[in-house]
Amino acid sequence: MLGGGMKRALEKAGYAVDWAHSGDEALAAFAAQTYATALLDLSLPEIGGIEVLKAIRDRRDATPVIIVTASGRGDQKIEGLDAGADDYLVKPFDLDELLARIRAQIRRSEGRVSDVLTVQDVSLDLGARVLRKGDKVVGVTAKELRVLTVLMRRAGQFVSKDELENALYDDAAGVESNTIEVAVYALRKKLGASVIVTARGLGYMTPR
Repeated sequence: MLGGGMKRALEKAGYAVDWAHSGDEALAAFAAQTYATALLDLSLPEIGGIEVLKAIRDRRDATPVIIVTASGRGDQKIEGLDAGADDYLVKPFDLDELLARIRAQIRRSEGRVSDVLTVQDVSLDLGARVLRKGDKVVGVTAKELRVLTVLMRRAGQFVSKDELENALYDDAAGVESNTIEVAVYALRKKLGASVIVTARGLGYMTPR
């Protein structure tokens, strides 16, 4: 699966994705953003994947990294894992397997043992992308689901509007000023007002 196709597939699965086309771009992205997981190709131009991995680990960036490469050589796997990679996947691979590995890395980094997030009587199955209030399945849009996922992953912490917008879009171009407010309003209407708390100047929060 090529980069563009992988990006579209991950976005369809509900992830916000930045695509770095070179090692230099990858290092710049790591310096500018915090990521839940990174997929790293070993054959990046300019600066290779192993060098990128060593550079981010040298500056104590603990972002979970899954090496995604066409090479299944044992020595390269060992080199990648020893350089700080958390997982290693050889192309071609099954998309569902990649998504499962991404969820596993995020789950470990967040200290969770399950892909189900729970706040009050609301539960969100990240693998199946199913939202429930009590025993009832609740229908939501892709934007609403992504906003709620960010908030539930960080339950008990306020998340700024800017951070939520970054979870929805690759960049600020074309972002409507009321997108987050509209999504939060819809979620409160479907799940109950107490599920998402607002504080002026701090942002939004789902209580623990």
